[in-house]
Amino acid sequence: MPIPTDTNLPQSGSTGGVQADGTLVQREILRSLAKGISLYRLTYISQGLQVKGYLAVPDSAMPVPGLIYCRGGIRKVGMVRKRRIFSMARRGYAVFAPFYRGNEGGEGREDFGGEDRFDVHHAITLMQSLPEVQSGPIPLIGFSRGALMALLAAKECEGAGPVVVWGGVSDLLDTYEERVDLRRMLKRVVGHPRKQAECYERRSPVCWVDAIRVPVMIVHGTADAQVSVEQARKLGAALEQAGKEYTMELYDGLGHRFPKEDDERALDAVFGWIASKRERAEGRER
Repeated sequence: MPIPTDTNLPQSGSTGGVQADGTLVQREILRSLAKGISLYRLTYISQGLQVKGYLAVPDSAMPVPGLIYCRGGIRKVGMVRKRRIFSMARRGYAVFAPFYRGNEGGEGREDFGGEDRFDVHHAITLMQSLPEVQSGPIPLIGFSRGALMALLAAKECEGAGPVVVWGGVSDLLDTYEERVDLRRMLKRVVGHPRKQAECYERRSPVCWVDAIRVPVMIVHGTADAQVSVEQARKLGAALEQAGKEYTMELYDGLGHRFPKEDDERALDAVFGWIASKRERAEGRER
């Protein structure tokens, strides 16, 4: 099926001129420095806003499995790195990484796992509509703050597949205590942890693991100075207590971002785990 590029697309899924959430508005082809991988910037609809993100697709037989990468940070901090999604696409997946609302020319304003969580929810709908992507649930990898986004999707979206939490925040109240440098931002965007405690709890997966409906893989470096490994252990303990399916791989001595060789080794483990969950799900459908 030919894939349109550098164009505004028909407003499919619209009613009365209002485009439905998850509708693809524009696909722009970008220069890719990764051999065998095509790169696009997509614009799609989330709560009536135009939101943007990168799509990396291996130049192979179509369709391929889809995956959503949930970036960490906020605004310019932690913005999606092309090299990161190229590494994932090389493993045979069409990888979409939303920038979240208000970034890179997108509309709205991100709020650290509040309303902007819908940008991931509707990215699942978007991915399931793309001609490059196989049908079925869409796995997610959430890095750092992106873990909240991925697990919120696992809690709230039927189309979410297995979730990988990598160096992930699982308790935002703990993050407030651990990261003095983030307190001003958190109070401005989320609220005061005592006065708006419920806003922190809504963004803390350890508070609602009972509602997570998919398998979870936890990846964390034991020397992570940005998100303590105790957050990984806390999430694992909560999942264990709730009787949820999960696995945890801790990488001794590694920090928040892994060196290249260790990163590739961890990615091999992550994609092996995702493939095993996909195969099991496909086996149940037969």
